[in-house]
This record gives sequence, C-alpha cells and structure tokens, in this order.
Amino acid sequence: MNLMTGSKKENIGLIATKCGRLVKYLEAKNNILLLTTSTRYKEHPWDIPKSTQLALRIKKHLKQKGKHVTVLDVANLRIHTCEGNISAKRGNNCGVLEAKLRDNGKNPTGQHRCWASINNKDDQLYKISRELFKSQAVVFFVSVRWGQTNSVYQRLFERLSWIENRVTSLGEKPIPQLKKLQAGIVLFGHNWNDEQVLKTQKQNFEWFGWKAPEALSFNWQYTKDADEESPESYSDAVAEFGVLLQLAFPR
Repeated sequence: MNLMTGSKKENIGLIATKCGRLVKYLEAKNNILLLTTSTRYKEHPWDIPKSTQLALRIKKHLKQKGKHVTVLDVANLRIHTCEGNISAKRGNNCGVLEAKLRDNGKNPTGQHRCWASINNKDDQLYKISRELFKSQAVVFFVSVRWGQTNSVYQRLFERLSWIENRVTSLGEKPIPQLKKLQAGIVLFGHNWNDEQVLKTQKQNFEWFGWKAPEALSFNWQYTKDADEESPESYSDAVAEFGVLLQLAFPR
C-alpha cells in the first residue's frame, strides 16, 4: 500500500535536496568520518537501517570522487557507559591530565582523556577519537526513538564529554586537532520530535566548539502525526526512503 500523497512527495523532494547539499559540501572536504548508530539484529544482515544505508551510499559517492572516507558503526563497538566524572563527589574530574589513555596505539595524539577508557580495558571509544582527531568533517547518522536520539548515539556523545569539559570547565585551550572540525547530524524518525532533536544536537556541537554548518545536518520524519503507528505507515516509510535515495543519487 502506497500512502505517499502529493505533499509527501514534495517533502521527500526537499529532503533529497538537503541530502544532495550535504554530499556536495563533503565533496570539498577530505578525511571525512561518518558514524552510524542505528541498530538491527546481527543475524539479519539484509536489514540495514535506513540511516546506515544512506551513510554507505554517501561513502561510495565520495570515494568515487577520490575522498578519504571512514565509516564506523558505533553499535558494533564496545563503548562503556559514561562514568559521570563531571559531577562526581570529588568534583569535576572529567578530562583531567591524569585521565590520559596511556597507549600510543590507541591514543597517538595523547589527547584522549577519559577515565572509562582506562577503567575498562576492552573499551573501544579510542577507535572513534583516533579517527575524529584526523578528520575535517564528521557526520553522525542517527535514528530518533521515543522523541530522542537513540541510545547508541547518546552513550557515545556522553562519553565524549571530556572534549567539551576540558575547555569550558577545566579552562584549557581547545584540542588542536579539533579546532577546524565541522560536524553534522542526519536524523531519521517516524512521527515525533525530530526537528527539536536536530536543534538540540546542533547546539551540543557548538558547545563542543565544533563548527556546525547548515549543510551538514538535516532530518527526515515520515509523518507529523505523532499518533501514526500503523504497520502500513512503517512499510511505506521504507518505500519513501527508496524514493529519497533515487532522487539524491540519480543514476
């Protein structure tokens, strides 16, 4: 059953335009990091989240343009929960020099400072920070669930708090490797609160000291009807996403 009306076709055309704008912007960059965060059952490799599909399509396009692009699936990394050292009983101890990850392979710049990385030997946050410190641009691909970013993204972003805290609370200079970093977020949701989530995350990027150009972020919400939960609507969202890919990446 195809539920796409004229207004919905117009909306998907607008989203495709925003997607094209993002891709065009990245074509002028190099060392691009794309971080996917949506999840599916690992035994269903054919069921790739829409946001992840888009990230992989963007990677393929940029690679054809000769760009260096890294895609990391955050959900497949072992990233422990943030320990909340910003507001611990002993005071703010997040990102202090003592929290430096002392492993040249994991922390070649020496800038990764997170107690959870030290306290959990199997923690893999370093795989993200190591790439982040080499990147000119980073784009997060995130699903919206229950009106918020999904739990994988939230866990990751909380674990990066030491980047912001070192400057705003500890009074250090910004990390040199991140001074020119540009950040964006692509949000895919079904029926509620995507625009507000987008606004919040872009504000977070600015607090981190990252540039957040308009071209690097957009959201797609299938419907504005928060009560639309019919099985047909979820099936049609898949079809509508297919239209988005066709418009954004014409053959």
